[in-house]
Amino acid sequence: MLYLVPTPLGNLKDITLRALETLQQVDVILCEDTRTSQKLLQHYQIKKPLSPYHQHNEHKIVPHIVDQLVGGKTMALITDAGTPGISDPAFLLVRECIKQNVQVNCLPGAAAFVPALVNSGIPTNRFVFEGFLPMKKGRQTLLKQLALEERTIIFYESPMRLVKTLEEMAQYLGPERVCCVSRELTKMFEENKRGSLKEVAAYFKEKTVKGEIVVVVAGKD
Repeated sequence: MLYLVPTPLGNLKDITLRALETLQQVDVILCEDTRTSQKLLQHYQIKKPLSPYHQHNEHKIVPHIVDQLVGGKTMALITDAGTPGISDPAFLLVRECIKQNVQVNCLPGAAAFVPALVNSGIPTNRFVFEGFLPMKKGRQTLLKQLALEERTIIFYESPMRLVKTLEEMAQYLGPERVCCVSRELTKMFEENKRGSLKEVAAYFKEKTVKGEIVVVVAGKD
């Protein structure tokens, strides 16, 4: 059995009882960064072997992990924050488990784009999640396509690229397109900045931006 276990975005109280119970019971916990995960596990006094599983090693170790699962081990996969597979590694392992008839169980829990969308004030009935924009190849093409998207659009972005991304969105989607930038969700310095793409880009251009970021943009009228 492979369990996909969501972990808190920041506030350690945001983990479910079922997630804690699962982490207590498995044989091994696969994690994105052992240092980050150890803080969560120590907080809840969970002592289990940790094994690194991240985007830089997943192609190499998936067969080995699946062999252990087929052999009877039970594992949990967690990431630094949120639900595994949402802009984080999980897909390759899940796909191989399914091929090898290993049971996969995904627990419900935190995903940063959900609270960002709900508190944005932008329509929530229809939306598209784009994750991180391409760094170079295909970036402009995608932005041109998204300029015609009528559903609410959700992105993840890094602090160092936020202003550039907002400025490019203003260029391709229009400077007056409504957006909301959420950062440090569930943490002490949580911030939700709402306004036009032009206004929000100018606001963050004058700030030192920190934390994980979700950008929610209104669809085309």
